[in-house]
Amino acid sequence: MDAELELLRSALQRRWPHAPGEKAQRYVDNFFERQRIGTRISGRVVGNHGTYTVSIRVEGEQITSACSCYIGKDGYCHHCAALAATFLKDPASFPAIERVECNEIRGLADLHSFLAHTTLDYLLQQLRELGITQTAFAQGTGTTAQHLSAVKRSELRNRFHSELGALKLACLWLLEHHQEFTQDQKGSKG
Repeated sequence: MDAELELLRSALQRRWPHAPGEKAQRYVDNFFERQRIGTRISGRVVGNHGTYTVSIRVEGEQITSACSCYIGKDGYCHHCAALAATFLKDPASFPAIERVECNEIRGLADLHSFLAHTTLDYLLQQLRELGITQTAFAQGTGTTAQHLSAVKRSELRNRFHSELGALKLACLWLLEHHQEFTQDQKGSKG
C-alpha cells in the first residue's frame, strides 16, 4: 500500500473509528464516480433529495470533509461517514487520478485528470499573468466577480459548485487562445 493510501486509511479510521450508523450504512458501497487524488477521495451518491457529491481530504493531521447535502457543508453528515466506510472497506474501488500537465492533454481522460488536479484559483492566477483580471473573466463568462470568488473559495475548502468544471474549461480556453485575442485586438486598432 503506498504512503498516501496508508495516510488516508489511518486518518479515516481515527475520524470514524466505529461502524457507520444505520442511516450511513444505507449509503456504504453505493457511491459512483469514486476517485482518489493524492489524499483526497470523492464520490457521488443518490440521497433523499437528489445526488450528492461527497469528498474527504487529509492534509497532515487535518481532515476536511464536505457533502453537497443540506447539512453536509462542514462534513458532519452520514454521507461523509459512508464515504469513509466505503473507502476503508475497499480502497481499490477509488481509482487514483494521476496528474496530467496541460500540454499533455490528448483526450477526455487526460482533461479530467488535469481539471481534477488544477484549482480554479491557479488558473485565474495564470490569466492574471496575461493581464486578464478576475472581474473581466467573470463578466466574460456571464457571472459576477463575487460568485466567481465564492466558487474559488469553495473548491479550496473541498466543496464544489456545479459550474466549477465549466469555469476551469473557460480559463483553459482563454489561456490557449490568448495570443489570438491580443493579435486580433492589435489588428482592429490599427
